[in-house]
Amino acid sequence: MEFVTVVIILALIEYMYFGAMAGQARVKYGVEAPATTGNPIFERTLRVQQNTVEQLVVFLPSIWFFATYVNPFIAALLGIVFIVGRFVYFTGYVADPSKRTTGFLITFVANAVLLLGGLVGAIMAWVG
Repeated sequence: MEFVTVVIILALIEYMYFGAMAGQARVKYGVEAPATTGNPIFERTLRVQQNTVEQLVVFLPSIWFFATYVNPFIAALLGIVFIVGRFVYFTGYVADPSKRTTGFLITFVANAVLLLGGLVGAIMAWVG
């Protein structure tokens, strides 16, 4: 389970990084708080940060359930896929919104496998 803990911490660090990048873009492009619009690069950077927290709501319990009921090593590998997917999403979206699809799909697939795998594992343990 230590693998899973490390991956979860890395995902949270990545989220903090995205938040810092949104803050940096806010300053760089002169978008004063509480405004959330004004410069397209800032808006995209902020949107990545917001979308990542939305994805973490699914990711965090799903990786834990998968690790508990299926396999912690595979859960950690899928967690790394999630982290990479988020970074691909970040770089693509900030550069050009039309380039966000690959990162989104990587993230979505990792989350779906973790969630559904955790569900099936829990059901199998319950039925037993």
